[in-house]
Amino acid sequence: MCSVKMAALRAAVLVLLGLRLGFAATAVPLVIWHGMGDSCCNPQSMGYIKKIVENKIPGIYVLSLKIGSNLIQDMENSFFMNVNDQVREVCSQLAKDPHLKGGYNAMGFSQGGQFLRAVAQRCPSPPMLNLISVGGQHQGVYGFPRCPGESSHICDWIRKTLDLGAYTQAVQEHLVQAEYWHNPLKEEDYRKNSIFLADINQERGINETYKKNLMALKKFVMVKFLNDTMVDPPISEWFGFYKSGQAKETIPLKETSLYTEDRLGLQEMDKAGKLVFLGVKGDHLHFSEEWFYTTILPFLQ
Repeated sequence: MCSVKMAALRAAVLVLLGLRLGFAATAVPLVIWHGMGDSCCNPQSMGYIKKIVENKIPGIYVLSLKIGSNLIQDMENSFFMNVNDQVREVCSQLAKDPHLKGGYNAMGFSQGGQFLRAVAQRCPSPPMLNLISVGGQHQGVYGFPRCPGESSHICDWIRKTLDLGAYTQAVQEHLVQAEYWHNPLKEEDYRKNSIFLADINQERGINETYKKNLMALKKFVMVKFLNDTMVDPPISEWFGFYKSGQAKETIPLKETSLYTEDRLGLQEMDKAGKLVFLGVKGDHLHFSEEWFYTTILPFLQ
């Protein structure tokens, strides 16, 4: 009996100590998904993010998603593997990971942002608690003004392919960026033929499960880069887009039919204080360590 009381006392002390130090006794796990042309473990990108999170939140489990059996495949799949298959693979990985069974936070970088939103909508178990989208394009893109690093030659080919037939079946099934290509001049083609973005944005009808699952999030944080030269239009990072029928004037989320009709539950989430819109000075995915610590880290603790 005495040993049981001692064990309980020791556990209570550990919890109190954890609270005094500013972190929970058991940190909520974090799942991160990289962007186009990147990989899970690049020491200058996702590997760096994983390291600084682990340094700041003792004991946290961080899973940096890898799609494929090696880093080369992971990078290639960010261009050429059907996004729906990628999401299905990630859902399987998460369901099998014992560290995540109590729930997890998710942080997606660039296209990883909308991909993790698809995970939240399609795969509620294990539960995603908070979703942080860092430069994710939630209404898609209508251009690739600039490409990351050494991927520029691939992006030149992508642009030509998208110009020729973004909404053909062959391109949709084998080119990742076509699956969130949103042509405001061809809205009907987009709604009918986009096999990924039009589905998760409820463009062809209301999937109540998608809506219910997304609304289960505690917070949905969207980070927009205020000097973004890679995403067209940058307001897509805050769920806005071009006004339909032209490609010059943009409208914010609250003026889109997705919000006014509340097809995805975003209006209700907004009213409940679940949507967080953050802006950071800099080009696409350019931010300081200090900004990350002061602005993003609180959502993970």
